This record gives sequence, structure tokens and C-alpha cells, in this order.
Amino acid sequence: MIHMRLVGGLGNQLFQYACGRAVALRHGTELVLDTRELSRGAAHAVFGLDHFAIRARMGASADLPPPRSRVLAYGLWRAGFMAPRFLRERGLGVNPAVLAAGDGTYLHGYFQSEAYFRDVVPQIRPELEIVTPPSDDNLRWASRIAGDDRAVSLHVRRGDYVASAKGQQVHGTCDADYYARAVAAIRARAGIDPRLYVFSDDPHWARDNLALDAETVVLDHNPPGAAVEDMRLMGVCRHHIIANSSFSWWGAWRNPSAGKVVVAPVRWFADPKLHNPDICPPEWLRV
Repeated sequence: MIHMRLVGGLGNQLFQYACGRAVALRHGTELVLDTRELSRGAAHAVFGLDHFAIRARMGASADLPPPRSRVLAYGLWRAGFMAPRFLRERGLGVNPAVLAAGDGTYLHGYFQSEAYFRDVVPQIRPELEIVTPPSDDNLRWASRIAGDDRAVSLHVRRGDYVASAKGQQVHGTCDADYYARAVAAIRARAGIDPRLYVFSDDPHWARDNLALDAETVVLDHNPPGAAVEDMRLMGVCRHHIIANSSFSWWGAWRNPSAGKVVVAPVRWFADPKLHNPDICPPEWLRV
């Protein structure tokens, strides 16, 4: 049995699921999800994997290590005196210890790299299909985007990246120069005049402030609680311009087309001390 601690928003949860599921597949065992930390997180940190065809079960009390409220038992477990074996991600790049994790491991981290599950992508990709039926509005948008050979998703992440001092210091936002370079890169690499379908947690800001040399369509019909609908529509686009965000990372990754062009920012973190050399697949273009 492999345990995975879930924390953060939908993009983070997908990384954690994919990593945990890969370890479980390597050992022919099941994946158990520990969702207790989600209740302690930010407003957007709600369980979102129920929209996908995942192969895992929610951990019951009997399956999970002691909660924080049981201070002594929790401390003994973290110190390695109780099962399952606690394994924490170290740093931001790929950890060989996680790739080699054995059965009976409890995984704690973000695991933001395809390298953690690249060997089992054929098994995992179908499990990350969205099974929640789309609304009528989203069905119409999906049909329109699917018929558009020039469709490029563009993600503007704001929210907690600008609302808090910590978000600004750690993450920051992608600036206008990045998006201009990304549009030029799509033109050069994909050989199209892109039509940009803009997804954002602040669509009004995007409409008022994005000034790009391409036709732009800002999608603002989905409420904040329907982020999975935006992710589904991103994946219908032919090519992708992502932000420094795990959400749009998955919006692009879920597009199975071998011919897609994905452009990502070179600078993933505003804090110069933070760097994940493995965040993007090698075939994605960094600008």
C-alpha cells in the first residue's frame, strides 16, 4: 500500500496523485489518499480528484498514520517507529529516493515533474480523463475550440500570487514580456496565427490588461468553483501558453497530441533561491 498526502489546489493534487499512483503501479499495490491536510489549506485547496477517473481510494482513519492532534503518536510515526514509512520530498527537483520508494511508503511533498510518472504514462493518462459531464456552456465552448485549428490556450494566474506578500515573493506572476515572447514562439514553432483562448482566475483583469499581437478570447463563464471546466477546455486547444502554475501545466499536459507546442516561462519562481530543473518535460519550450 502506498499513501499520498494531498495538499494544495487541483494542479498540486494531480501531481501528487500521478507520483503516488506510479509508485503503486511499480509495486502492484493500491494507492490510498490522505486528504486531511486539505482542510488546513487555502480556500482553493479542496479535493478535486473526484472529477477524474482515478484509481485510488480515500483513506479511512484505520488506514492512515496518527493525526497531528495525537502529538506523541504522530511524533513516533514521523521518527520512523511506526508504519507506513514516512518519505518527504527533498528540494524541488526529482528525488531518486522517491523513484525508488518501496511498498508501505507514505509520500509527503509536491512532486512537480513528469519524471516521477513518465514510465507509466500509458496507464495514468486514461485515469486523468475528466469524468464529470460538462455544463451546456462548456460543451458549446469545447465544440467551438475543437473546431479551431488556431486555438491556443493562454493562462494568467493571479489569485494568491498577487493577493498575499508571500505569494508575490515566492511565485510572482508572468509579465507582459513573457506572454509576448510566448505568442511569438507559438507562431514560429507551430506555424499558425494563433487565436488565444485566455483562462484566468481573474478574467476581468486579463480582459482589461492583456494587449497581445493576436486575436484574444477571454473565457469568463465558469465560476471559481468550476476550475476543472477550465482545465478541460485548455486541453481541447491545439497548443498552450502556460503560466508558472501547476494548473495550466496540467491543462497542457492533458492534451495528448504529439504535435502540440507548449510554451512555459523560464522563471517559474519569483524567489531566485527556488528552482525546479525538472518542472517541464524536455520537449516543452521555455522562454
